[in-house]
Amino acid sequence: MKYPAILVEFTKSHDVGDLKKSMIGEQIVLGGWIEDLRKMGKMVFVTLRDASGRCQIIAKDQAGEDVSKMTRQSVIRVQGTIQETRARDFDFEIKANHIQLLTAAIHPLPVDPIGRVQSNIDTRLNHRALDMRNQRTSSIFHIRHVALQSIRSHLADRFTEITTPKIIGSASEGGANLFSLEYFGRTAYLAQSPQLYKEQMTMGLERVFEVSNFYRAENSHTGRHLTEFTSVDIEAAFMDYTDVMTTLESMICRVFKDISDLCTVPLANLAHELAVPSAPFEVITYQDALDELQEEGHDLSFGDDLQDAHLRIVGKNHPGFYFLTDWPMSLKPFYIMGRDDNPDISKSFDLQYGYLELSSGGTRLHDASTIRGRLIQQGLNPEQFADHLEVFGWGMPPHSGWGMGLDRLMTILTGTDNVREVVLYPRDTDRLLP
Repeated sequence: MKYPAILVEFTKSHDVGDLKKSMIGEQIVLGGWIEDLRKMGKMVFVTLRDASGRCQIIAKDQAGEDVSKMTRQSVIRVQGTIQETRARDFDFEIKANHIQLLTAAIHPLPVDPIGRVQSNIDTRLNHRALDMRNQRTSSIFHIRHVALQSIRSHLADRFTEITTPKIIGSASEGGANLFSLEYFGRTAYLAQSPQLYKEQMTMGLERVFEVSNFYRAENSHTGRHLTEFTSVDIEAAFMDYTDVMTTLESMICRVFKDISDLCTVPLANLAHELAVPSAPFEVITYQDALDELQEEGHDLSFGDDLQDAHLRIVGKNHPGFYFLTDWPMSLKPFYIMGRDDNPDISKSFDLQYGYLELSSGGTRLHDASTIRGRLIQQGLNPEQFADHLEVFGWGMPPHSGWGMGLDRLMTILTGTDNVREVVLYPRDTDRLLP
């Protein structure tokens, strides 16, 4: 037998996904995991899976080590020839000339990667690497990969990607829900957003974006909260909040279209039909939401925050994507600008998908004295923001931006209802391992 000369002991010539029926007669070398194995007389039928797909291997006991005694999910290397098949589930099969056991898997495994035996989410997360062999789980992360590529590609056309510090020396955005740590005799914090840094970067780079993990010590036990999460953030000089709303809207439409076009197999594995949204998204105001809640018997006053129960009611009236705008200034961070015609209303928005908040943004203040006043108004000490405020004396342009939770968007893209499903190793109030 003649195989490609470049191959060494553990390499393979092809991924399973590379193989085609037109390659019948070619000699190949594959590597992967035994998904299934059955013996019929002197023949052994092996279903081999790698990250790209699966195929059927036919071997005799003398094709190498004793194949029939290998355990499922063991790692093997197969040398063989592509040939015709009678199997209904495959277009071709591999006649093995040699099968080498690389690593044996224990039996039974703590999680069944095929899914014949169902495991709860905590058991799966405790054995996440093994869970990744499950076709449904791996499909989620193929979609996440494409979503990240799509986001970066869309934003990189007009924005510069940056990376901001995650260990910070002062409590940004007021210090709520921050993790603190000892840092060489001083107190440091894990950043909950890149907000102050990305605003500063508009001075020289004008339009910036970041895709990174951030941290929030929020004691929430829901399917949409994590203590470590991935955020997509932008900040843009010489744009107002309506401009960055359009940027967010177009990015969402682009991501959905790319997933729909490029992830047909992963979506099918998830049994999820993805509807690509169209622009423009619906826009309702905070006051509109109050009026709708009033009709449902909820007596809220202007300035009251909208709780989860309220947003579920509003979300039923507005399924899909919509912007919720014109929030009261009292509910927004110190850096948000008020409207010229009514300073009690902010130039801000949330992007909602039904009841689920995906993004929050707005036009920022760019005058240092006004920011100081807002800090004092919210009970914050301007001295703790001295380094940030100093930048505003160097010629800070008007700017706007937003931050979007990627993990929440992923639940929509994959049709799941728990952010822990779409994060490799999620961190929440109870989970610190593995």
